[in-house]
Amino acid sequence: MRETPTVMTPSTSAARIAIVTGGIGGIGTEICMRLAETGRQVIAVDLATRGERIEAFREQVASYHGAIRFEPCDVSDFKACGGLVEHIERNIGPAAILVNAAGITRDTSLRKMDPQQWHELMRVNLDGVFNMCRHVVEGMTTRSFGRIVNLSSVNGQTGQFGQTNYSAAKAGVHGFSMALARETARKGVTVNTVSPGYCDTPMVAAVPHEIRQQIIADIPVGRLGTPADIARAVVFLTADDASYITGANLPVNGGYFMSF
Repeated sequence: MRETPTVMTPSTSAARIAIVTGGIGGIGTEICMRLAETGRQVIAVDLATRGERIEAFREQVASYHGAIRFEPCDVSDFKACGGLVEHIERNIGPAAILVNAAGITRDTSLRKMDPQQWHELMRVNLDGVFNMCRHVVEGMTTRSFGRIVNLSSVNGQTGQFGQTNYSAAKAGVHGFSMALARETARKGVTVNTVSPGYCDTPMVAAVPHEIRQQIIADIPVGRLGTPADIARAVVFLTADDASYITGANLPVNGGYFMSF
Protein backbone atom coordinates (compact mmCIF):
# COMPACT_ATOMS: atom_id res chain seq x y z
CA MET A 1 0.00 0.00 0.00
CA ARG A 2 1.35 3.40 -0.98
CA GLU A 3 2.12 5.73 1.92
CA THR A 4 0.35 9.07 2.17
CA PRO A 5 2.36 11.30 -0.16
CA THR A 6 4.35 14.29 0.97
CA VAL A 7 3.57 17.00 -1.54
CA MET A 8 5.78 20.06 -1.61
CA THR A 9 4.03 23.39 -1.22
CA PRO A 10 3.83 25.26 -4.56
CA SER A 11 5.90 28.25 -3.45
CA THR A 12 9.05 27.67 -5.50
CA SER A 13 10.02 26.95 -9.10
CA ALA A 14 9.17 23.31 -8.36
CA ALA A 15 5.51 24.28 -8.81
CA ARG A 16 5.93 24.37 -12.57
CA ILE A 17 2.96 23.09 -14.59
CA ALA A 18 3.45 19.53 -15.86
CA ILE A 19 1.17 18.01 -18.50
CA VAL A 20 1.11 14.21 -18.66
CA THR A 21 -0.75 12.59 -21.55
CA GLY A 22 -2.04 9.09 -20.94
CA GLY A 23 -2.10 10.35 -17.38
CA ILE A 24 -4.73 7.97 -16.01
CA GLY A 25 -3.02 4.80 -17.24
CA GLY A 26 -0.89 2.66 -14.92
CA ILE A 27 2.42 4.25 -15.84
CA GLY A 28 0.85 7.66 -16.47
CA THR A 29 -0.76 7.79 -13.02
CA GLU A 30 2.51 6.89 -11.33
CA ILE A 31 4.28 9.65 -13.28
CA CYS A 32 1.64 12.14 -12.19
CA MET A 33 2.02 11.19 -8.53
CA ARG A 34 5.81 11.26 -8.58
CA LEU A 35 5.85 14.68 -10.24
CA ALA A 36 3.34 16.01 -7.70
CA GLU A 37 5.55 14.73 -4.89
CA THR A 38 8.36 16.97 -6.21
CA GLY A 39 6.05 19.99 -6.08
CA ARG A 40 4.85 20.12 -9.67
CA GLN A 41 1.27 21.12 -10.47
CA VAL A 42 0.22 18.17 -12.62
CA ILE A 43 -2.41 17.98 -15.34
CA ALA A 44 -3.32 14.40 -16.26
CA VAL A 45 -4.67 14.23 -19.81
CA ASP A 46 -6.69 11.35 -21.22
CA LEU A 47 -9.87 10.53 -23.12
CA ALA A 48 -13.11 11.83 -21.63
CA THR A 49 -14.80 8.57 -22.61
CA ARG A 50 -12.95 6.60 -19.92
CA GLY A 51 -15.46 7.60 -17.27
CA GLU A 52 -15.04 4.71 -14.85
CA ARG A 53 -11.25 4.95 -14.94
CA ILE A 54 -11.39 8.75 -14.51
CA GLU A 55 -13.39 8.39 -11.30
CA ALA A 56 -11.00 5.73 -10.01
CA PHE A 57 -8.08 8.01 -10.87
CA ARG A 58 -9.61 10.95 -8.99
CA GLU A 59 -10.05 8.78 -5.92
CA GLN A 60 -6.48 7.52 -6.27
CA VAL A 61 -4.99 11.03 -6.31
CA ALA A 62 -7.40 12.69 -3.85
CA SER A 63 -4.72 12.76 -1.16
CA TYR A 64 -2.65 15.11 -3.33
CA HIS A 65 -5.09 17.93 -2.50
CA GLY A 66 -5.39 19.49 -5.94
CA ALA A 67 -1.76 19.05 -7.00
CA ILE A 68 -3.05 16.63 -9.66
CA ARG A 69 -6.07 17.38 -11.79
CA PHE A 70 -7.65 15.79 -14.84
CA GLU A 71 -8.31 17.42 -18.22
CA PRO A 72 -9.90 15.56 -21.14
CA CYS A 73 -8.32 15.56 -24.58
CA ASP A 74 -7.84 13.25 -27.56
CA VAL A 75 -4.13 13.62 -28.33
CA SER A 76 -4.67 12.42 -31.89
CA ASP A 77 -6.65 15.63 -32.58
CA PHE A 78 -4.30 18.54 -33.37
CA LYS A 79 -6.88 21.27 -32.73
CA ALA A 80 -8.03 19.65 -29.49
CA CYS A 81 -4.43 19.62 -28.24
CA GLY A 82 -4.12 23.30 -29.06
CA GLY A 83 -7.32 24.04 -27.18
CA LEU A 84 -6.11 22.04 -24.19
CA VAL A 85 -2.80 23.90 -23.95
CA GLU A 86 -4.55 27.25 -24.36
CA HIS A 87 -7.04 26.33 -21.62
CA ILE A 88 -4.28 25.25 -19.21
CA GLU A 89 -2.13 28.31 -19.83
CA ARG A 90 -5.08 30.68 -19.50
CA ASN A 91 -6.57 29.15 -16.35
CA ILE A 92 -3.68 27.46 -14.52
CA GLY A 93 -0.35 28.67 -15.83
CA PRO A 94 2.32 28.18 -18.50
CA ALA A 95 3.23 24.63 -19.46
CA ALA A 96 6.81 24.00 -18.34
CA ILE A 97 6.90 20.20 -18.48
CA LEU A 98 5.34 17.84 -21.01
CA VAL A 99 5.37 14.08 -20.66
CA ASN A 100 3.90 12.20 -23.61
CA ALA A 101 2.86 8.84 -22.20
CA ALA A 102 -0.32 8.22 -24.21
CA GLY A 103 -0.17 5.09 -26.31
CA ILE A 104 -2.17 2.18 -27.72
CA THR A 105 -1.42 -1.18 -29.33
CA ARG A 106 -2.95 -2.76 -32.41
CA ASP A 107 -0.90 -5.96 -32.56
CA THR A 108 -0.89 -8.33 -35.51
CA SER A 109 1.66 -9.50 -38.06
CA LEU A 110 2.18 -7.21 -41.02
CA ARG A 111 0.66 -9.81 -43.38
CA LYS A 112 -2.61 -9.45 -41.47
CA MET A 113 -2.43 -5.77 -40.55
CA ASP A 114 -4.99 -3.53 -42.21
CA PRO A 115 -4.49 0.22 -42.81
CA GLN A 116 -6.84 1.11 -39.95
CA GLN A 117 -4.67 -0.77 -37.43
CA TRP A 118 -1.63 1.11 -38.73
CA HIS A 119 -3.18 4.57 -38.85
CA GLU A 120 -5.07 4.35 -35.52
CA LEU A 121 -1.84 3.54 -33.71
CA MET A 122 0.20 6.18 -35.51
CA ARG A 123 -2.37 8.88 -34.78
CA VAL A 124 -2.04 8.30 -31.03
CA ASN A 125 1.53 7.06 -30.53
CA LEU A 126 3.36 9.33 -32.97
CA ASP A 127 1.00 12.08 -34.14
CA GLY A 128 0.01 12.64 -30.52
CA VAL A 129 3.62 13.46 -29.65
CA PHE A 130 3.78 15.97 -32.51
CA ASN A 131 0.41 17.49 -31.63
CA MET A 132 1.31 18.16 -28.00
CA CYS A 133 4.90 19.24 -28.58
CA ARG A 134 3.88 21.58 -31.37
CA HIS A 135 1.53 23.46 -29.04
CA VAL A 136 3.89 23.82 -26.06
CA VAL A 137 7.29 24.32 -27.64
CA GLU A 138 6.91 27.98 -28.64
CA GLY A 139 5.90 29.01 -25.15
CA MET A 140 8.72 27.00 -23.60
CA THR A 141 11.37 28.53 -25.86
CA THR A 142 9.98 32.04 -25.31
CA ARG A 143 10.21 31.55 -21.53
CA SER A 144 13.65 29.88 -21.86
CA PHE A 145 12.61 26.83 -19.88
CA GLY A 146 11.03 23.51 -20.78
CA ARG A 147 11.32 19.80 -20.12
CA ILE A 148 9.83 17.36 -22.63
CA VAL A 149 9.95 13.61 -22.09
CA ASN A 150 8.43 11.31 -24.69
CA LEU A 151 7.86 7.66 -23.83
CA SER A 152 9.34 5.34 -26.43
CA SER A 153 9.77 1.58 -25.85
CA VAL A 154 12.36 -1.17 -25.85
CA ASN A 155 10.46 -2.55 -28.85
CA GLY A 156 11.30 0.65 -30.73
CA GLN A 157 14.93 -0.45 -30.34
CA THR A 158 14.66 -4.20 -30.83
CA GLY A 159 11.49 -4.65 -32.88
CA GLN A 160 8.88 -7.19 -31.86
CA PHE A 161 6.90 -9.83 -33.71
CA GLY A 162 3.39 -8.56 -34.46
CA GLN A 163 4.30 -4.95 -33.69
CA THR A 164 5.57 -3.39 -36.90
CA ASN A 165 3.23 -0.45 -36.29
CA TYR A 166 4.10 -0.05 -32.60
CA SER A 167 7.85 -0.54 -33.09
CA ALA A 168 7.90 1.94 -35.99
CA ALA A 169 6.01 4.56 -33.97
CA LYS A 170 8.22 4.17 -30.91
CA ALA A 171 11.41 4.36 -32.96
CA GLY A 172 9.93 7.46 -34.58
CA VAL A 173 9.31 9.01 -31.18
CA HIS A 174 13.02 8.95 -30.39
CA GLY A 175 14.01 10.27 -33.81
CA PHE A 176 11.50 13.09 -33.38
CA SER A 177 12.86 13.83 -29.90
CA MET A 178 16.48 14.02 -31.04
CA ALA A 179 15.58 16.44 -33.83
CA LEU A 180 13.50 18.65 -31.54
CA ALA A 181 16.28 18.57 -28.94
CA ARG A 182 18.62 20.13 -31.50
CA GLU A 183 16.07 22.83 -32.31
CA THR A 184 15.54 23.84 -28.68
CA ALA A 185 18.91 23.18 -27.03
CA ARG A 186 19.95 26.84 -26.87
CA LYS A 187 16.52 27.93 -25.63
CA GLY A 188 16.57 26.24 -22.24
CA VAL A 189 14.35 23.37 -23.39
CA THR A 190 15.44 19.74 -23.15
CA VAL A 191 13.81 16.89 -25.06
CA ASN A 192 14.50 13.27 -24.13
CA THR A 193 12.90 9.85 -24.34
CA VAL A 194 12.42 7.11 -21.79
CA SER A 195 12.17 3.60 -23.23
CA PRO A 196 10.40 1.21 -20.84
CA GLY A 197 10.96 -2.50 -21.09
CA TYR A 198 8.32 -5.01 -20.08
CA CYS A 199 6.42 -3.68 -17.07
CA ASP A 200 3.85 -5.08 -14.70
CA THR A 201 0.86 -3.42 -16.37
CA PRO A 202 -2.51 -4.72 -17.60
CA MET A 203 -1.10 -4.88 -21.14
CA VAL A 204 1.65 -7.31 -20.11
CA ALA A 205 -0.68 -9.13 -17.71
CA ALA A 206 -2.84 -10.00 -20.72
CA VAL A 207 0.04 -11.90 -22.32
CA PRO A 208 -0.35 -15.70 -21.93
CA HIS A 209 1.34 -16.99 -18.78
CA GLU A 210 3.92 -19.14 -20.56
CA ILE A 211 5.05 -16.29 -22.80
CA ARG A 212 5.14 -13.87 -19.87
CA GLN A 213 7.36 -16.25 -17.92
CA GLN A 214 9.73 -16.53 -20.87
CA ILE A 215 9.90 -12.72 -21.08
CA ILE A 216 10.82 -12.53 -17.39
CA ALA A 217 13.44 -15.24 -17.87
CA ASP A 218 15.08 -13.10 -20.56
CA ILE A 219 15.30 -10.00 -18.32
CA PRO A 220 18.69 -9.96 -16.57
CA VAL A 221 17.36 -8.46 -13.32
CA GLY A 222 14.80 -11.28 -13.19
CA ARG A 223 11.56 -9.33 -12.92
CA LEU A 224 9.15 -7.11 -14.78
CA GLY A 225 9.50 -3.38 -14.39
CA THR A 226 7.06 -1.34 -12.33
CA PRO A 227 5.37 1.97 -13.12
CA ALA A 228 7.53 3.48 -10.36
CA ASP A 229 10.69 2.45 -12.25
CA ILE A 230 9.52 4.46 -15.24
CA ALA A 231 8.23 7.42 -13.25
CA ARG A 232 11.56 7.73 -11.43
CA ALA A 233 13.34 8.20 -14.77
CA VAL A 234 10.82 10.81 -15.90
CA VAL A 235 11.22 12.80 -12.67
CA PHE A 236 15.00 12.75 -13.15
CA LEU A 237 14.82 14.10 -16.71
CA THR A 238 12.26 16.79 -15.87
CA ALA A 239 14.18 18.26 -12.93
CA ASP A 240 15.08 21.94 -13.15
CA ASP A 241 18.79 21.09 -12.92
CA ALA A 242 18.69 18.40 -15.65
CA SER A 243 19.61 21.07 -18.19
CA TYR A 244 22.63 19.31 -19.70
CA ILE A 245 20.78 16.16 -20.76
CA THR A 246 18.98 16.48 -24.07
CA GLY A 247 18.43 14.28 -27.12
CA ALA A 248 19.06 11.24 -24.93
CA ASN A 249 17.18 7.99 -24.60
CA LEU A 250 17.06 6.50 -21.10
CA PRO A 251 16.34 2.76 -21.33
CA VAL A 252 14.53 1.38 -18.28
CA ASN A 253 14.32 -2.31 -19.13
CA GLY A 254 16.17 -4.31 -16.47
CA GLY A 255 18.96 -5.05 -18.92
CA TYR A 256 16.62 -6.71 -21.44
CA PHE A 257 18.29 -4.72 -24.21
CA MET A 258 21.73 -3.15 -23.86
CA SER A 259 23.43 -0.95 -26.44
CA PHE A 260 26.67 0.98 -26.58
